[in-house]
Amino acid sequence: MDYMIFIVAMAALIYGADFIIKESERIALHFNISHFVIGATLVAFGTSLPEMAASMMAASQGKSDMAVANVIGSVVFNITLVLGIVFLIAKSMNPERDLFRLDSAWVIIPLVIFLVMIQDGVIGRVDAVIFLFIMVSYLFFLFTSSKEDLEDEIDDSLTEKFNWRKTIVLLSIGFVFTLGGANFVIESGTNIAHQLGVSEWIIGLFLISLGTSLPELVVSLVAIKKGNADMSIGNIIGSNVANFSMVLGGSALIHPLTINLHESSFDLIILSAASVALLFILANKLFNKAGSIFLLAILALFIQNSFT
Repeated sequence: MDYMIFIVAMAALIYGADFIIKESERIALHFNISHFVIGATLVAFGTSLPEMAASMMAASQGKSDMAVANVIGSVVFNITLVLGIVFLIAKSMNPERDLFRLDSAWVIIPLVIFLVMIQDGVIGRVDAVIFLFIMVSYLFFLFTSSKEDLEDEIDDSLTEKFNWRKTIVLLSIGFVFTLGGANFVIESGTNIAHQLGVSEWIIGLFLISLGTSLPELVVSLVAIKKGNADMSIGNIIGSNVANFSMVLGGSALIHPLTINLHESSFDLIILSAASVALLFILANKLFNKAGSIFLLAILALFIQNSFT
């Protein structure tokens, strides 16, 4: 039964993501907002809700390992798996935004703050407030730095057809399908994993984080299929900022989180390696198969080490 639920939930994810992309583009065109900002905010936050729900629930139950591992795994999967697949299948990616100049700091700053905070083995409530401040700062940055991206984004024919009621309904359906699908993917997958006797850290690091990364994967694939590279990459950068800030911050506010630095050392190295790899790709504009191989190789090391 769990396998059937998993398949149906995957289908819901795909259809929900398609609604999200279509209506997000309409909103971007209506308000003359760049596709990157839409991808990094509305879509990114929406697809980060499964991570937030899973980690907050784990934190409320005192399962710090699962809450923290979910974030680490989600960021790694977002960069290596999602962007790895996107770069592999995309025929051509030419983002209009200068991603390295404008956004590289937001790839590395949340990571560095996270690594500094966990040196005492605890993410407390003061740390949580700092994380949430990072989210506010990121939003402020996006809407002040995106002015140069606003030219020629508007399409009069589409804005004339814009209908708030229809857009809100379809966007809501999209998020319900995407988040609901992700929820059932996680629930059914977790049942399967428990039957196999997998630890909570591995469940959080792989099963839950992979399940909660499915919305980012599907949304990014649909975006790139529509030729919208800015939204695809913006979704991942924004999702990772949200994972570090809102997901960890919100979870730590509920209950301080602990992490065993010795046992998680390799996972933290992979997390850092994936982030540095993304910086390298943005700097050299390797939005192609070379960049994909680079990221998927890191993913292979991540999986190989965790299951040996």
